[in-house]
Amino acid sequence: MKPIQLPLGVRLRDDATFANYYPGANAAALGYVERLCEADAGWTESLIYLWGSEGVGRSHLLQAACLRFDQLGEQAVYLPLGEVVEHGPELLDNLEDFELVCLDDLDAVVGRDDWEEALFHLFNRLRDSGRRLLLAATASPRELGVGLPDLQSRLSLALVFQLQPLSDEDKLRALQLRASRRGLHLTDEVGRFILTRGARSMSALFELLDRLDQASLQAQRKLTIPFLKEVLGW
Repeated sequence: MKPIQLPLGVRLRDDATFANYYPGANAAALGYVERLCEADAGWTESLIYLWGSEGVGRSHLLQAACLRFDQLGEQAVYLPLGEVVEHGPELLDNLEDFELVCLDDLDAVVGRDDWEEALFHLFNRLRDSGRRLLLAATASPRELGVGLPDLQSRLSLALVFQLQPLSDEDKLRALQLRASRRGLHLTDEVGRFILTRGARSMSALFELLDRLDQASLQAQRKLTIPFLKEVLGW
């Protein structure tokens, strides 16, 4: 059974899985999000709030949770609020029909009275029906700037985790993990060469790895520094 999607063109990335997530300093957050996906998770473990800067894996973990529910045959929905905000808070109606609701980019709707009211009522419906809610934003609940006191009160009930950026060593290991799952061997030397010359964000680094994967398959060559220079023009 596929996670039901609202008709907005929202799609889950196939590679956004727990197995593909290198946690670095975020192992506790990863563990609790995986726990949220277990059948016997109680309400106190079923309201999680992740926050941090761009590129720390917030969206990855939300989508991974939805994909895990897909594997379990349960219904889940992922809403990147920054992309759908103009469709209005009516999007939140009846989301309690899903076992798991993942709301990304919460800061995109905070400050809008109609959205905050709708979020407050959604919280209550999900709690009353025993559903699970996974939230993500760029700021902590206290610093988010919520105007509705009742909504702020609900957010205070969540398990809150600040996701930390990966160190350069962690980025290397994350690249190697992603490469190995694609059947590629990425040595420390080649990985560090990419990190010193490529973009710094993990999303950009993974896009670069996708490009190298395709080039390697076409050329039937291993990932070496000369091959990278040839493909990327470095």
